[in-house]
Amino acid sequence: MSGQIGLGLQGRPKLCSSPSSQQPRRSHAEAILTLNRRPRPPQQLLSTGIVLPWSGDPSVLAISLRERKNYSGDSVRKMNKGKIFKLAKGFRGRAKNCIRIARERVEKALQYSYRDRRNKKRDMRSLWIERINAGTRLHGVNYGNFMHGLMKENIQLNRKVLSELSMHEPYSFKALVDVSRTAFPGNRPVKKEGLAAIL
Repeated sequence: MSGQIGLGLQGRPKLCSSPSSQQPRRSHAEAILTLNRRPRPPQQLLSTGIVLPWSGDPSVLAISLRERKNYSGDSVRKMNKGKIFKLAKGFRGRAKNCIRIARERVEKALQYSYRDRRNKKRDMRSLWIERINAGTRLHGVNYGNFMHGLMKENIQLNRKVLSELSMHEPYSFKALVDVSRTAFPGNRPVKKEGLAAIL
C-alpha cells in the first residue's frame, strides 16, 4: 500500500504510511516530487503563500520565484536577465549592466514604445495635412475646401498620396486642385494684388 501525504505542524508535507506498509519511508524531497507529478485541481493562493487545492489532501507547493501577481491577480512572468540586458543595450550608466536598474528602464522604455507607436500615426497624418495645405495655397485654395471638393468628385486619394503629389508631382497636383475648384464653389481663385500679381 502506498504512503499518503499529510500536512505537518509548520505546514510542511510529511509522509504518513500505514502500519501494514512494507515499503521504506520516503524523504520530504521524494514526497514533494510525488506531489508535483500528480495532476492537481485548480488551486487557491492564500495570504500565507500556501497553495490549497479545492479537493483532496492539502499540500504545500513551491511558488516559482519567476512569477509574481499583478493588480488583477493573474500571474506575470518576469523576463530573464539575458533578455533584459539585450533590450537595455546602449542605455546610459548602470542601466545597461545592473539588473535592478535595467529592468526598470526597460519596462519604462517598453511603455514609451507602446505609446509612441500610436502617436507616430497621428504625427504623420498632421505632417501630410501640412504639406497638402502648403501645396493648395499656392493655387489659392485652402486645405478644407480642397478636400471637400475632392469628396464631392468622389476622388478617393488618401492624404499620404496627396502629400507626395504636392511635393514631387506639382502639375498633377494642380490638376487635382482645378477639379476640386470646379466641384466646390467655395474654391474661388484668390485675386493677386501688388507685387504678387506681377510675379
